[in-house]
Amino acid sequence: MVVRNELSDEQIDRVFQALAARTRRDILRRTIDHEQSVSELARDYDMSFAAVQKHVAVLEAAELIVKRAEGRERLVRANPDMIAHARALLARYEELWRSRIARLDDLLAEDAAGARDDRGPDPSGSADRPNQGD
Repeated sequence: MVVRNELSDEQIDRVFQALAARTRRDILRRTIDHEQSVSELARDYDMSFAAVQKHVAVLEAAELIVKRAEGRERLVRANPDMIAHARALLARYEELWRSRIARLDDLLAEDAAGARDDRGPDPSGSADRPNQGD
């Protein structure tokens, strides 16, 4: 099973590289509910304004946020469409791995059942005796 997505490999790389940094994830979280200026965002970080601008630029290149000018301010808001694409991709990967793990569980159970059948009956008879704790 191959996971397909509407995003190109380059877009997927940009999204997950952008999300790899804690500061960028926090900026994204803070802009989901409402727009904030880059200046407002920068106030809460122990880094230069230029460093915050670079984080915003990475998020913008990944299309996780949208930036617009209003007068002299640059306002930033999360892009719910791209967040939905990333979420859908992760859900497909989860489905892929869950199905592989389920198949592996089935194979292990078949193998264990085959091993019990190959050994024959338990010579101690313990399999025939009820468990005392039941």
